[in-house]
Amino acid sequence: MIAQLSGILIQKSVTQCVVDVHGTGYRVIVPLSTFYELPEAGRPVVLQVHTHVREDAISLYGFHTDEEREIFQLMISVSGIGPKLAVNVLSGISAGEWIRAVAVEDLKRLTGIPGVGRKTAERMILELKDKAVKLDSKAAPAVGVAEVRTDEKMKEDALSALVNLGYKGSSARDAVERIMKEAAEPLSLDRILKKALRFMAV
Repeated sequence: MIAQLSGILIQKSVTQCVVDVHGTGYRVIVPLSTFYELPEAGRPVVLQVHTHVREDAISLYGFHTDEEREIFQLMISVSGIGPKLAVNVLSGISAGEWIRAVAVEDLKRLTGIPGVGRKTAERMILELKDKAVKLDSKAAPAVGVAEVRTDEKMKEDALSALVNLGYKGSSARDAVERIMKEAAEPLSLDRILKKALRFMAV
């Protein structure tokens, strides 16, 4: 099983990246929290990896920190939560927020994430609360610095990411346009996404 990849970042998007390790390119699925921390293409990168094996496929899920990978692995141990939903959760909530939400049984915060219904959130809390309270909730991932792009390209990328996370196109567009309109200075993609996720979670 692959537990870590260390190589050169070849490509990146809000849902996945490709890492070249000694001439072999590995496609790795990543949550937004990890995308924020990725360097520019052509730079060295290290990802903590979970290898997910099915009968018809082997998929790699990459994370910026061991904590994110641990939370991902805890979530997929719960019945009804697969890797796709676990990645979605980490894209809509930080590691520290997830720990606190599960530890204090904050159903409202968990069900505010697209794809997480009340029953799923209740199962998550029931099965993982004890483990969540043992984790260090203060170790929230830091915000990375992303490249600055044109407004239109930024808007398209932000909308695509939000729709992929399960938000309605119209709601996502309203949130992104409002954030970009009210911004006093140009925003990077990661800041737009963070602001949009906070705005839509209210």
